[in-house]
Amino acid sequence: MNIHLTKSQIGLDGVPAAETVLSHVDGERGELIIAGEHVGTLASQSSFEGVTARLWNGASKTSLSEANVRASLGAARERAFVRLPELLPPTRGMGIVDGFRAAVAGLRAENGLEHEATIVGAFPVIAGALVRRAKGLEPVAPDPNASHAADTLRMLRGASPEPREVAALDAYFVTVCDHGMNASTFATRVVASTQADLFAAITAGYCALTGPLHGGAPEPVLEMLDAIGSSERVKPWVDAALARGERLMGFGHRVYRVRDPRADVLKAAIERLSADGADLPFAGEVEAYIRSALRKKNPDRPLETNVEFFTAILLDALAIPRQAFTPIFAAARAAGWTAHAREQQRTGRLIRPSSSYVGEMPKASGE
Repeated sequence: MNIHLTKSQIGLDGVPAAETVLSHVDGERGELIIAGEHVGTLASQSSFEGVTARLWNGASKTSLSEANVRASLGAARERAFVRLPELLPPTRGMGIVDGFRAAVAGLRAENGLEHEATIVGAFPVIAGALVRRAKGLEPVAPDPNASHAADTLRMLRGASPEPREVAALDAYFVTVCDHGMNASTFATRVVASTQADLFAAITAGYCALTGPLHGGAPEPVLEMLDAIGSSERVKPWVDAALARGERLMGFGHRVYRVRDPRADVLKAAIERLSADGADLPFAGEVEAYIRSALRKKNPDRPLETNVEFFTAILLDALAIPRQAFTPIFAAARAAGWTAHAREQQRTGRLIRPSSSYVGEMPKASGE
């Protein structure tokens, strides 16, 4: 008998697929907990290396320190730079997003070295090289003694960033390093559940991230702000877009029924960076009017600001090219992907959901 599923059942909304100690999302309360701590607390008190240590320790029952992770990522960035001559040729003719995918697929295990660090360390090296190549420039060698955020900016720009810029990117890395069973993390865990290696699982995660319904919205946020252009155009532009039934980028989330907690963390990071050109007053006007307009349109369930709205403003303020937004997102989320893959391999089983067949059935004999 054919059983027709509801939209939420088809999308697996609310269906647990794993037990995890890594992160928890409460969409009703607007809460994100990563490795036992609220995301806002982590962003203000910890570094990306510190949060990565918490994730890897939870996944693999190790006892890495922040200093351990910083050293291992620094060494991994150096190794990735040495391998660029073999990682970059398959990316010729591709844009930054697709080239990053091709280069990531070329990563492989290194004897006696932690695969997690090899992956997370390589991501900003590859992103930096692709961004520089798009400008006709040579890649910049990493500094193994720098923090992951500082070295990421340095390899992108070819110059040392200011401390407040490093603090802003580090806050971003911490804020988006993990987020429950999102699409890319689920893809990572599905591949890891087959006992495929970590590199295959993380490549799958990145491929899922490139879709516009997952990690591809920050660039369209900037396109929306560019199209609005000025304060006097906010109301007519937004009203016209809503009248046409268009989606306003940076608002609404599949899980959160209230404001995305990461939005406030990144907004605070932008305010601390505002001297570097972040146009927060104008973006704030746009955000306030869109929230008001969405409340009027959908009073029972208004769409709130999500992480992508302020991600776009923050990364743009750091002069990161729009085409590199997805790889930079991946540079942070790789910490969570590697942890989830290890946790799945250690504690999970093959992920093999069923489907509900709604096609034709064979005719009975004699009919």
